[in-house]
Amino acid sequence: MTTTAITKAITSLRDVRDRFNVTQTQAANFFAEWQFPLPDLSPSEQQTLAHLQHRYLYYLEQGDISEGTVNIIMVSPLLNALGLCDPPYRIRGEKWVEITVETDTDDGTEILNGRMDAVVLQDHLWLVVVEGKRGGFNIFQALPQTLTYMMASPSPNQPVFGLVTNGYDYLFIKLLCGTHPQYALSHNFTLLSDEANNLTRVAQILKRLVVPS
Repeated sequence: MTTTAITKAITSLRDVRDRFNVTQTQAANFFAEWQFPLPDLSPSEQQTLAHLQHRYLYYLEQGDISEGTVNIIMVSPLLNALGLCDPPYRIRGEKWVEITVETDTDDGTEILNGRMDAVVLQDHLWLVVVEGKRGGFNIFQALPQTLTYMMASPSPNQPVFGLVTNGYDYLFIKLLCGTHPQYALSHNFTLLSDEANNLTRVAQILKRLVVPS
């Protein structure tokens, strides 16, 4: 038996596929939760979102934005504005994850473990924040490790959702573990790419995934 850090063992989507037999599905009805119709937002929520968008762009003008700064100026205020920090909702952070993987080596079983800097809502929605940079690293590079951590869901027969963001880009993930694990992605929402205001769409999707209908 060997123990390996997730950050070292999983660096690409091929690694995720090979170790967990996870495949991406293009089935339109697999991840319908991010699509319309979506819940309405109150005037107060809409006002807060407009403020957060202008705030992020102000910080972006100054240069690269660290992961911690994105948490403070965007993610935490967004969750608070939607009422997701208060009862009946529950948030947990920095979750320790350990996953056992059967391998074909002489060592037999491999254990992947690590601590994920993520906010977990209601045990089925993972919010992962990555460094915000003008070039180079993007949120898709965080996808392999995010999927790996989501594989540790305590309820493998229930869907688990993820949101990866750097404050400017927002990508939702749906994963269903089960016997034949599958995942699907939403569109990549960015702050300035859609006249319909993508941060509003992100907030509506969050509400739909967390708030009981």
